[in-house]
Amino acid sequence: MILEARQLDVSIGPHRVCDGLDLSLAAGERLAILGRNGAGKSTLLATLAGLREADAGVIRLTGQRYEELGLREAARRRGWLGQDRSDPFASTVLETVLTGRHPHLGRWAWESAGDADIARAAIKAMGLAGMEEREVQTLSGGERQRAALATLLAQQPRLYLLDEPLAHLDLNHQIAALGVLTARAGEGAAVAMVLHDPNFAQRFCDRALLLFGDGRHVEGPVAEVLNEDSLTELYGHPLRRVSVPPFDRPLFVPE
Repeated sequence: MILEARQLDVSIGPHRVCDGLDLSLAAGERLAILGRNGAGKSTLLATLAGLREADAGVIRLTGQRYEELGLREAARRRGWLGQDRSDPFASTVLETVLTGRHPHLGRWAWESAGDADIARAAIKAMGLAGMEEREVQTLSGGERQRAALATLLAQQPRLYLLDEPLAHLDLNHQIAALGVLTARAGEGAAVAMVLHDPNFAQRFCDRALLLFGDGRHVEGPVAEVLNEDSLTELYGHPLRRVSVPPFDRPLFVPE
């Protein structure tokens, strides 16, 4: 098992994010985390990444707690994509994406030609080929988001934790990014990501975790968890399940 959480309690101030969460994510599985704004999706994801303390419970990454792994080993196994983008120093796209290789380098080592090849492959996978020498500060919001995703791909972790990975992306690049993450799962990685569209969750994920904003949660296979009643309660707005030929899967649309 790549990620395990047992009896996890998470809160931020007086707000309860989840109470007694049991979660397992195996190699090849993709998990969508869904909920309203302010429900605590980002807080939970940061907790699963070992970036903040849980109130109670245990988190294991490939069978070990974060404190047992240490920062460098945890970074080799777990990749994190947050919402914030900060570029205080001028750097090229290639230099930025190469930072994803740093957990795999020795203390005083420089990136090798092999590391550069991995970074260039990640840049190409995110549709940024030919932009390696562009300064990241000149990129559009969507291009900068794809560079951040490329950096995570270059890291090659076993667990991908992504907070709103589709932010700033147009539809074409949203589908492309989800396809790349699906391919990584097919190679044996586990993926957990915060999404806002239940239809993307249904199409590209195996499991879903619904956070209702009061400590309650529901987790399981998307076919069981995503339905009219659960999504209507989750978002506070009626959603209806429709079938549109020739698709072989339902779609959820707001009334």
